Amino acid sequence: MDNLGVVFLSELVGTAMLVLLGCGVVANVALAKNKGFGGGFLMVNFGWGLAVFAGVIVAYASGAHLNPAVTLGLVANGRTEFVPGVPVDALSVLTYIAAQLLGAFLGAIACWLAYKQHFDAEPEPATKLGVFSTGPAIRSYGWNLVTEVIGTFVLVFVVIGFGRNGDASGLAALGALPVALLVVGIGASLGGPTGYAINPARDLGPRIAHAVLPIAGKGGSDWAYSWVPVVGPIVGGLLAGWAAIPLLPLLG
Repeated sequence: MDNLGVVFLSELVGTAMLVLLGCGVVANVALAKNKGFGGGFLMVNFGWGLAVFAGVIVAYASGAHLNPAVTLGLVANGRTEFVPGVPVDALSVLTYIAAQLLGAFLGAIACWLAYKQHFDAEPEPATKLGVFSTGPAIRSYGWNLVTEVIGTFVLVFVVIGFGRNGDASGLAALGALPVALLVVGIGASLGGPTGYAINPARDLGPRIAHAVLPIAGKGGSDWAYSWVPVVGPIVGGLLAGWAAIPLLPLLG
């Protein structure tokens, strides 16, 4: 239980840092009267990559999953321990995912506090929601789901591939800088159609925060779409975990 407490705190702090900085770069680019206004999608890609860098740095104690899709992908891959002293079982999986969701929720609240005046100055409800959660460029739930599955598959498959070379699991297996660059690459290459959630906690936690925070003129939280960035990454993570079992040994 002591080990699970450390895991919970590590994942909570790491995911909160990830979401604070990730949602923060979207706020800087999108909300009215910001110094970074109009910085473009590539700035968002790099901002999210550096957000992952920061989250991994502070969450090494738990392996820095920061993402239920990573946690479940490792389970599908047959891991017996997440980190030394933390076996893979129902309790540890729930501990990781609960911490990730709560951390994402708290990180989104911190982002709102940092940009409070700019949320107040922004006239468009959709822009405000876009700081917190993803949405499709072209709404087509089936194809949006496919995009999220593919993007998350790439993330988890590469994470597992790196993890074979050491004892670490989760994003920490790559080291902070390589995983940051991987996330930048996924965003730049696959992020256009859906905004690349590739992480159920990163989308759902902030979407809940958007729903409950007293944001002036915020509009709805687009719950009709909310299942896509949850189901898609979970499916992608599981497929990557299973596919890595036969493929990675053949690939070296």
